[in-house]
Amino acid sequence: MKLHYSPASPYARKVLMCAVELGMRDRIELVPVSVSPTAPNAMVAAHNPLMKVPTLERDGGAPLFDSAVICEYLDVLGRGALFPREGERRWEALRLQALADGVMDAALLLRYETFARPEPLRWNEWIAGQRLKIAQALDHLDVQRRDPGQPLHIGDITIAC
Repeated sequence: MKLHYSPASPYARKVLMCAVELGMRDRIELVPVSVSPTAPNAMVAAHNPLMKVPTLERDGGAPLFDSAVICEYLDVLGRGALFPREGERRWEALRLQALADGVMDAALLLRYETFARPEPLRWNEWIAGQRLKIAQALDHLDVQRRDPGQPLHIGDITIAC
């Protein structure tokens, strides 16, 4: 398998952390790429029409993209338990993954707006809205209590990223 990734991407970091936890890191060849919303990357586009990282080229299968999809694929392939199969623990893991992915989404959009967009075109209310999402999500996580005896799941990994 080949993983198209950027070392700065928290989404790629999430996939790599899952691979390590599942004992599969040595089965993945890393392909460093540069992606930007304003500079298309033809190599990534050949495997992912969204031109985003991470993108996983599978041996004998269609490429996969989006960290949640790739992580679940690796979990199934590695016969892991990062995605609990049923019960309340499954919904907790998926809810926390969605929350942490939302923080990463807002942070990335905030970065694009404050560093990539020319200053006269920046939308301050939109910037404030993204910061509010991040702050509220982090406040929510701050009051969450997790039993340290529970096994690691996808929500934990995503929060760490």
